[in-house]
Amino acid sequence: GPVGGPGGWGHGWGGPPPAAKPGVIPLRPLGVGEILDGAVSTMRTYWRTILGISLTVAVITEVIGVLVQGLALDSGNTAILEDPDATLSELTGVLGDLMLGSVVLYVIVLLGTVAATALLTTVTSRAVLGRPVTLGEAWRDARPQLLRLLGLMCLLLLITAAVVTVGALPGLLVGLAGGGGGAAIALTVLGLLGAAVVAVWLMVRFSLSSAALMLEKQGIVKALSRSAKLVRGAWWRVFGIQVLAALLSGLVASIIVIPFTLIASAFSGDGVTGFLESAGGNFGWTFLIISGIGSVIGRTITFPITAGVTVLLYIDQRIRREALDLDLARAAGLHGPGPDATPGG
Repeated sequence: GPVGGPGGWGHGWGGPPPAAKPGVIPLRPLGVGEILDGAVSTMRTYWRTILGISLTVAVITEVIGVLVQGLALDSGNTAILEDPDATLSELTGVLGDLMLGSVVLYVIVLLGTVAATALLTTVTSRAVLGRPVTLGEAWRDARPQLLRLLGLMCLLLLITAAVVTVGALPGLLVGLAGGGGGAAIALTVLGLLGAAVVAVWLMVRFSLSSAALMLEKQGIVKALSRSAKLVRGAWWRVFGIQVLAALLSGLVASIIVIPFTLIASAFSGDGVTGFLESAGGNFGWTFLIISGIGSVIGRTITFPITAGVTVLLYIDQRIRREALDLDLARAAGLHGPGPDATPGG
C-alpha cells in the first residue's frame, strides 16, 4: 500500500491495512496470543487429520507402555526388590529387566514423537496457507525426512546428556579422589545446576530445528544452525512462548488425566496405595489400563498444540527476519500467481 511521508503510515490512512489471513494466522509478525490461537485453530480446522495422527501415536505408545509396566508388575519384580533376603544376582536381574523395559518404552515414545512431529509440522504448514491436507498427503510429504528427524532428536538428547555429564564430572572426580564428602556433593549439585542452565539455553536455541528440518528439507547440522540463527536475539521470547504452551498443555492434560487416575484408583480396590502395594495382582493391570486411557486422551489433545506452537514460532521468526510473509502470501495466491510453496519453501 502507499506510505504517507517519512514517518511511515500517514495519519489519514488510519494505520496499515489488516494483514491477509488465508489460513490459521495473519501473514505478519505474530503476537503470543495469535501463535497459541493459531495452534488451537489448526487443530479445530484439521481435526480429522490431526487427531488421527496424535491418537494413533498416543495409543501405540501407551499400549506398549502399559504392557511393559504391567509385565514388570506381573513378573514379581517389585516383590524381589522389597525382599531383604534377595541375593545380589536376583536384584541385578530384576533391575536389568526394569532397565530394559524402560529403554524399550523410551525408544517407542521417541519413534512416536518423531512420527507425530513430522506429520503435525506438515499439517500446520499447510494450515497457514489455508490448504486442506489428508493424512496420506502429510505422510508422503513427511516420510523422506523421518530418519533425519530421528537423528536430530537423538543428537539433541546426546547434547543434553553430554552437558549434564560435564557438569557433574568435577564433583564426582573430587569424590573419587577421596575429597570431603560434603565438598564433593556441593560441587556436584553446583555443576548440575550450571549444566541445567546451559542445557535449557541450548535446547531453546535449537527448539526450531525440527521445523527447519521438515519444512526446508534441511540436513541435521544445517537445521540446528538455522534454528540458532532464527532464535538469536529472541531467546527470551521463544523460551517464554514455549514455556507458556507447555504450561497450557500440562494444565489441559491434568484436567483430563487426574479424573482417570482417581477412577483407576477406585477400581483397583484399595486406592493408589493399594495399587502400589499389590505387585502383580489384577489391581495393577486395572489401574494401568484405566489411567492409560486418560493418558491417551490427554496426549492426543495436547501434543498437537505444542507441536503447532513450535511450527508457528518458526514461521513467525522467519516473517520477522526474512519477510517470509510475502512468500507465504504469494504461495497462498494472494498476490497473483506464485510458487506452490509451503512455509519451508
